[in-house]
Amino acid sequence: MNNQIIKMIEHYKSDIIGISHDIHKTPELGFEEFKSSKRICDYLDTLDFKVERGFGNLETAFVGRLGKKSEKGVTIAILAEFDALPKLGHACGHNIIAAAACGVARGFSELLLNASFDGELRIIGTPAEENGGGKIELLKLGIFDDVDFAMMVHPSSTNMVHRGGTALVAFHVAYEGKSAHSSSPENGINALKAIISTFNGIDAIQGEFPLGININGIIHEGGDASNIIPDKASAEFLIRGPRLMDLKIIKNKFIQVVKSVEILTGAKAEFSFELPYAERYSNHVMGECFKDIMEALGEVVAYPEKNVKLGSSDIGNVSLCLPTIHPYVKIGNDLIGHTLKFASAAIDGQADEMIVKASKAMAELAYRIFVDETLRSQINDEFETEVPDYSGFEF
Repeated sequence: MNNQIIKMIEHYKSDIIGISHDIHKTPELGFEEFKSSKRICDYLDTLDFKVERGFGNLETAFVGRLGKKSEKGVTIAILAEFDALPKLGHACGHNIIAAAACGVARGFSELLLNASFDGELRIIGTPAEENGGGKIELLKLGIFDDVDFAMMVHPSSTNMVHRGGTALVAFHVAYEGKSAHSSSPENGINALKAIISTFNGIDAIQGEFPLGININGIIHEGGDASNIIPDKASAEFLIRGPRLMDLKIIKNKFIQVVKSVEILTGAKAEFSFELPYAERYSNHVMGECFKDIMEALGEVVAYPEKNVKLGSSDIGNVSLCLPTIHPYVKIGNDLIGHTLKFASAAIDGQADEMIVKASKAMAELAYRIFVDETLRSQINDEFETEVPDYSGFEF
């Protein structure tokens, strides 16, 4: 291992852990992470990173750059998430993700200023992972166009590499009908019945969906009084599937259902799909290196079980564009994400210790990629072979 990187992270671990605790104390929702984003950017400033704050309309996104490269050089991005959950705070541990990225920055802060190798380290702040797809917006803005490799870690109850993720998209629909007294329903157009017909229509055609599709929906609005025909009603659906191309099939079928409900009920629909989260392709060459480094640091790292249910994240969209890893690091036993227990575990002693180890592991992996051309070729060969080409794909 590169002793200079490891020693830097170890020496400044209290600063790195302090970032985690500060972000945890002030949880902010997606695209509103102003304090968290500023805390990380201010820290990168002290390490002589060239920090650019805000991209397009993403005020809390940022990129910090350190090092230099020629046309043949390498750019490695460490991704920082820092958004929290409504009512649950950092129950997904994004404070840990952000702090670990800062730990990598600390590890390279002196080495890259005087490096003999050709390369640039970037710390990219990616807002709104939980609900908003900040990484997808940043991809559209071109922030990853000249990045060669990307990595981040995610807290869990197990150290794990190579875990994938499902594609996901949210669908919103609202119907406008005509209000009337329930004693004369023929004078109205029932928007709530349109919503219920939408649920029923989706249920009726589920046999036509590709294998592995999972749908959950809720009604947001359905009327104000039982003796009034509702003139407005709305619902939201979350659609998961193995691949983005599966979701495109579902998208078209949802539109067919809505159009049919308009004809059936007379209500007029407005609908939209949010930015879709892609399935995740974890680079196995990078993942195996990360596993070896973590085990050298005293951790046991597992592989995912077969046929296990998977979550979704906008890191999947990044993994379609460049070699990427998203390993899981253990901060406690029997933890379930998006719970108050997980939020509490995200700032306990085990979590703090794991921030330091994860920082060292990512930094060491980044160093090896910078200096080892053979390793870079192996990573890129796998990416070209295993990751589907989605260029030209439109959802």
